[in-house]
Amino acid sequence: MTPTHTLIETTRDEFKNRFGVVPTWVVAAPGRINLIGEHTDYNDGFVLPLAIERYTVVAAAPSASALSSVYSMNKDEAVNVIVDKISDPPAKVTWDSYVQGTISCCREAGVIVNPFNAVINTDVPICSGLSSSAALEISFATLIEEMSGKKFDPVAKALTCQRTEHIYAKMPCGIMDQFISAMGVEGCAMLLDCRSKKTRMVPLSDTNIAVLAINSNVKHELTGSEYPERRRQCEEAAKAFGVKMLRDVSLFQLERRKKAL
Repeated sequence: MTPTHTLIETTRDEFKNRFGVVPTWVVAAPGRINLIGEHTDYNDGFVLPLAIERYTVVAAAPSASALSSVYSMNKDEAVNVIVDKISDPPAKVTWDSYVQGTISCCREAGVIVNPFNAVINTDVPICSGLSSSAALEISFATLIEEMSGKKFDPVAKALTCQRTEHIYAKMPCGIMDQFISAMGVEGCAMLLDCRSKKTRMVPLSDTNIAVLAINSNVKHELTGSEYPERRRQCEEAAKAFGVKMLRDVSLFQLERRKKAL
């Protein structure tokens, strides 16, 4: 799957209009839906996500100055980001926290870039539960790969972007969103073992079946939501069972100890 021609060209045109040059690099990463496995990734369980045909596109080129400017078309806002050192986590999480966090986490992993200018554009609905944050992180990690000439191992790339969520977005997410955005394959779902981090592509070849993502008009936010509380509850439950993760609890153990919960 690739982004629509319109999304790419609109992003290219905006970059040229803002910075006066044609972008050197244009990269993209998709959003996702999840077919099976809610709140199981951070419990070392299994998930079955599917990349969707909605993308975050980033167009970029080297900066003529020491500053790195990043403009979001969706937010209609430009920010300067730090590339010459690892930045501190923000006091308040905003859209650019994901950008700055990805740059800093990539630098921490040994992938360093020079100043650049960039334009972000996305058709992944924001705050919709379609993982717009992972699409932004993975697209910027991909941009950093292109700018530096140094490639991540795909698993390391996804884990680096998960670290961005943990440190710079203050969200203790699992690995599902970043894995499917980084490694999704057209026409397939991804069966991911979140403990071993091994993946297997599952073809969705039956033309009689379609997967629909329906807008419920309920705004979805991980930061500041009950998500961190659910994770803490799962960790407390695992501790009560005397296991590392809830994945390790058998049905027999659950039946025997459920009253204690």
